Amino acid sequence: MNTHKQFILIKKQIIKLGMVTDSSHNYRTSLLSLLREAVPFDAACCTHVDPQTLLSTGAVTEDNVESIHPHLFQIEYGEDDVNTYEQMVNSKLLVATIYEATGQQPERSARYRKVLYPAGFGDELRAVLILGESCWGYLTLYRNADQSEFLQEECDWITSIITLIAARMRAFSLELPERDEAWLEDHYGSGIAVLSDHLTLLSSNPTADRWLDKLRSLERIDAQVLPRPIRAVSTQALNSPSESVGIAKACIRMTEGPYLVVRASRLRSSDGQTQVAISFEPARPADMLPIIAEAYNLTEREQQLLHGVIRGLSTKELASALHISAYTVQDHLKSIFSKSGVSSRRELIWYLHSRYNIIDP
Repeated sequence: MNTHKQFILIKKQIIKLGMVTDSSHNYRTSLLSLLREAVPFDAACCTHVDPQTLLSTGAVTEDNVESIHPHLFQIEYGEDDVNTYEQMVNSKLLVATIYEATGQQPERSARYRKVLYPAGFGDELRAVLILGESCWGYLTLYRNADQSEFLQEECDWITSIITLIAARMRAFSLELPERDEAWLEDHYGSGIAVLSDHLTLLSSNPTADRWLDKLRSLERIDAQVLPRPIRAVSTQALNSPSESVGIAKACIRMTEGPYLVVRASRLRSSDGQTQVAISFEPARPADMLPIIAEAYNLTEREQQLLHGVIRGLSTKELASALHISAYTVQDHLKSIFSKSGVSSRRELIWYLHSRYNIIDP
């Protein structure tokens, strides 16, 4: 058991880590090492998520979790269980353990019965990395079955550092790259892949293969491993209600070039087999607006104005569409200009187009 002084020391190290780490993957890898000193665990996973859909956009996963990851995804999106990430985000339950959620009867959890216990794990601690109203990631720690369950003081300490971690995860997600024309020339365009219902790659075009390679590089995983964002959107699409359209989406911050949007659609083949179609494409305005809004702290009304500016609406048209005066439109535009560091509508449009590729041609 760590002392209060040790908790304080490691918290200071985590704060320092957030100021010096150069990449999201390195940050999360180093973070897990520091957390292990404060709250001992036997396996862990730290996941970036799309704050709009709560689906994975990439994970740092230790080897002893990698083998059970597909089964965890299946239960997360396909079965009712305690402490699902979505439940925790919606209820603002920042930290939870299986032992606490089941009243010290972990076998009541499908995840425990079907995946964790057979893999030799006992307790599981989950944390949702929320800052403000948005969730930027998940932290999951596991202890082997022969170890003690997570203690309340350990959960309390993890709770105390969530905003520190979430702020850094948010910063990495919103660190919008400069537009790279050479990169776009090589990769711009749509990629298509088809997976089986067991998420085996059946077919793909060359652009999809390039995106898959990029995603594997981002997560630093082998060519045989399906990237977590693909597994997340595919599993959700497969497990959506039969009467729904069966589509799931994630917007992923790439280390170069544009944001990537991945969509999964459930298909039914001519022989009755279920498949998943995966589309890859650079983010379009509708995908980027929530990210731009987070990056520049735009209000809901400012987001509406920005959407109209992107569509090319005049001040009069914006006023009519939003049922406000032209003077109010100008006030909101001045606020947007100030927050984004530009001085005019023309400069704003050029900025969005040249840097973020957010203006449709």
